[in-house]
Amino acid sequence: MKSIFTFAICCLAFTISHAQLLHKKKNFTRQDTLRGSITPEREWWDLSYYHLDIKVEPETKTISGKNTIQYKVLQPYQVMQIDLQPPLELTKVTQNGEQLNIKHDGNAHFVTLKNTQKIGEVNSVVAYYEGQPREAVRAPWDGGISWKKDKNGNHFIASSCQGLGASVWWPNKDHMYDEVDSMLISVEVPKGLTDVSNGRLRSVEEHKNTTTFNWFVNNPINNYGVNINIGDYANFSEVYEGEKGDLDMNYYILNYNLDKAKTHFTDAPKMMKAFEHWFGPYPFYEDSFKLVEVPYLGMEHQSSVTYGNQYLKGYLGNDLSGTGWGLKFDFIIIHEAGHEWFANNITNVDIADMWIHESFTAYSESLFLDYYYGKQAASEYVIGTRGSIQNDRPIIGHYNVNNEGSGDMYYKGANMLHTLRTMVNDDEKWRQILRTLNKKFYHQTVTTQQIENFLAEETGLDLTGFFNQYLRTTIIPVFEYKIENKTLKFRFSNTVEHFKIPLLINIDEKEHWINPTNEWKSIKIPSANSSISVNNNFYIKSLQIKS
Repeated sequence: MKSIFTFAICCLAFTISHAQLLHKKKNFTRQDTLRGSITPEREWWDLSYYHLDIKVEPETKTISGKNTIQYKVLQPYQVMQIDLQPPLELTKVTQNGEQLNIKHDGNAHFVTLKNTQKIGEVNSVVAYYEGQPREAVRAPWDGGISWKKDKNGNHFIASSCQGLGASVWWPNKDHMYDEVDSMLISVEVPKGLTDVSNGRLRSVEEHKNTTTFNWFVNNPINNYGVNINIGDYANFSEVYEGEKGDLDMNYYILNYNLDKAKTHFTDAPKMMKAFEHWFGPYPFYEDSFKLVEVPYLGMEHQSSVTYGNQYLKGYLGNDLSGTGWGLKFDFIIIHEAGHEWFANNITNVDIADMWIHESFTAYSESLFLDYYYGKQAASEYVIGTRGSIQNDRPIIGHYNVNNEGSGDMYYKGANMLHTLRTMVNDDEKWRQILRTLNKKFYHQTVTTQQIENFLAEETGLDLTGFFNQYLRTTIIPVFEYKIENKTLKFRFSNTVEHFKIPLLINIDEKEHWINPTNEWKSIKIPSANSSISVNNNFYIKSLQIKS
């Protein structure tokens, strides 16, 4: 069980995805900077609209087409950075029908505009491209395009590109800070196959040997959240009565899995009920919610969450917590859909702050359990996931070079948030904090500092040392204590400067709140033989010092 548990966690936490997310990379290159920073060729224009119009040809594993990029001019500048990764080729870029000069620099392509770019204007360029996109080696961790076949021999194709970047399969402004306001996705596929992408299906165009599916996204969307999923799909749907009214929930599955999915996907409306309770309304009512079967494990594509957990409870049938509670739900449905609030609604500006996506979403798994099975079940689950924590590197990565932090952003991050909930000591207040968080940063890209400031303000706690400890170091606080006669002396050690949190301890099995710092403090206790223990909802260690 331990080996399965560890393997599953490591996969989930992207710790073996070196080729895709580059999180172990120490020597950064010019290409890393071009990919990961807000370059002068990016910052002068603000995305407003994409029309991605492509043809997918499974037999040759090629994609060709164009992306119309509409933008607003924020400051005068004449060079635009468009990102597209080889082996795909950016063949030309036009504005107002005129072809523009392109300087190619690896994955970045610098387009010189002929017309003077005036502040406040809304302009557009059209980027044409073609070729064989990078084939996913081990999706979704080492992503690209998965060119597979279902058991009936039909093409089964899907995109996955978190970290690697959406420019692995289509040309765009490939940085998280600027989300497009709305988007039309037109995908032409061989007749007999269906493409499912983000948003709502606007129309279907039948051609002689192909079919084009036009999907429209009404809400801002991050680039890696855009997807194509192509297969011999069946569809069923339901209407969920949510906080903002009726929500269309659509399910696209391989034809032969239809009956199985109708039974198994009951976790989806259960998820929606629990997460609207904890986080507030689903952020994309206008675009509906979809679960789409794919030939890999799954990913949080906005309003088009992908699923490949083999219709099993847990993570491919395994409990990531080792407590039994992880088998009460389908991990991929709960976790990946949780990203609709944290990753799709609230999105990190820089992937170095990816904990904002993954810590909150890993924590959401326990909140799902809390809603249906109670607080004790939730606590046992999140505490159980501590077995996966490596403390190998800080959770926050290097900024401006497309570098994420440690895979501990999942369950160390979840336990950090669980510790914070315990410190707040008011579950309704905590729920309102999570709901307000999604309301305040609705459809926004954010930094770690914004989230830290918000949580400090809402909780009323000084969290400077708390976040520095858990996000920026690998060391775990130690609660040191010693008993002298009827006096309990205590302090924190192994901490950053200014680390201080209210701590719940048990003295002779009775709960007491204390406020340790790095300096020794003391309180009177009933006996020199009193038993002392730290409430295990806190992610800290304890050490008794013998006299």
